[in-house]
Amino acid sequence: MKTRFAASLAVAVLALGGANLAQAAQVSGAVGATGQGDMAYRIGLSFDWDKKWLESSTGHLTGYWDAAYSYWEGGEASAAHSLSFSPVFVYEFGTSGYVPFIEAGIGIAAFSKTDVGDQRLGSSFNFEDRIGFGVKLPGQQKVGFRAMHYSNAGLKQPNDGIESYSLFYSASF
Repeated sequence: MKTRFAASLAVAVLALGGANLAQAAQVSGAVGATGQGDMAYRIGLSFDWDKKWLESSTGHLTGYWDAAYSYWEGGEASAAHSLSFSPVFVYEFGTSGYVPFIEAGIGIAAFSKTDVGDQRLGSSFNFEDRIGFGVKLPGQQKVGFRAMHYSNAGLKQPNDGIESYSLFYSASF
């Protein structure tokens, strides 16, 4: 099982090769709860796309690649781990100082087991859907809130899915 996770993480890191790695990476941490009330913890690494689209006086569209590890509490017998990789689109309302933003993305996730808490995922492979909002702070930092949903899109039954609602913080290094 650990070998499969190491291989999945290596694939996610290699996929980041398309990003300009000369840019500063962002490290993020999140803490939240599932829809069932269990705790979820996430640590991630992201790379900005360094692109801007739809620039206007209101703001612009940009994005980043996100790779993360999550720990899902659910009682001793049903705790789980997951690795995920996702492209994330971000609309930033402004360009300097405190910049509000919204974000959305759809990616993939590999879970260590198919039962997380009371939820039955049906397969270890799942899709990760996210929506969030926050504020970019001076010094390449961000704080915000995210809602994330994981399910296998009906590829295998059961497909209860699981949600996570979390507060996050990220900073460049």
